[in-house]
Amino acid sequence: MKHISILVPQGAILGSIEGPRLLFTEVNAFLQRMGKPALFQVQLVGLQTDTPVCGGMYQVHTNHLLADVQQTDLVVIPAVDGDLSAALEANRAFLPWIVQKYQRGAEVASLCVGAFLLAATGLIDGRQCTTHWAAAHYFRAMFPQVELVEDKLITDEHGIYSSGGAFSYLNLVLYLIEKYAGRDMAVTCAKVFQIDIERVSQSAFVIFNGQKEHGDEPIKRAQTYIEDNYQEKLTVDQLADMLALGRRNLERRFKKATANSVVEYIQRVKIEAAKNSLESSRENVNEVMYQVGYTDPKAFRVAFKRITGLSPKQYREKYNRERAVLA
Repeated sequence: MKHISILVPQGAILGSIEGPRLLFTEVNAFLQRMGKPALFQVQLVGLQTDTPVCGGMYQVHTNHLLADVQQTDLVVIPAVDGDLSAALEANRAFLPWIVQKYQRGAEVASLCVGAFLLAATGLIDGRQCTTHWAAAHYFRAMFPQVELVEDKLITDEHGIYSSGGAFSYLNLVLYLIEKYAGRDMAVTCAKVFQIDIERVSQSAFVIFNGQKEHGDEPIKRAQTYIEDNYQEKLTVDQLADMLALGRRNLERRFKKATANSVVEYIQRVKIEAAKNSLESSRENVNEVMYQVGYTDPKAFRVAFKRITGLSPKQYREKYNRERAVLA
């Protein structure tokens, strides 16, 4: 039997505690209906018996405190709410416990911004991790030693797992159910809970808001200029001349401030504008392409798919408001 410890941090998001608990316990129910023994022993583990979550709106009761759990097979770190630095401080007592359990053979899975607690353990230094795309720049600033891959839905490295934003934690739970209970059981859970088991990326959900929470004023000016003039053909040399900076200096400072190269930033701004048009207008793909400053259909499609994971046509079919109303 697999022993699963779902942590209950202070300020946790209730759904990311109850969701994994429900799926793992439903696997037991499915197995028992087939006359087979339960596979998972699921427990909630906290720093105290009753823990406030969701900004104090709810209390989660736990029958197990950290000291009660000597051995486990999987530690699940749910998402936390509000100020992430404050959440780390409030839940710092979990960190050595997570490290100890991993060193004793347990696997560890973080859900959404639970990745901040995972990264604070030091277990993923030099390794890949994902989290909610909206928290990516905060994560990079706090944990530069971790390789953040926010486009990915799931990461799996050396018995440590992470999931992307919000309800994509359900895909990670399905991934673990498939690993522990087999593909058929994971598909059954996907059908019962209506989860798209084939999702592999959160790129299509990203809303690009250029990172401006830095102190480099010339780089902010460059960002604003790009965002105001994305329809034009912009070059690194043009921006460097405008700011009276050397090209290499501009590129180095831009990457440090925004986590994007200048060219990547220009592409992301153009593609975000294209996404907005594809969602709300009647223009066809070529018209949208020209509006955002592309003239080569192949280059536009390649950039669009690299950033969103979908072709422009697929994106329009999925998110266009008029199509959704007609459907």
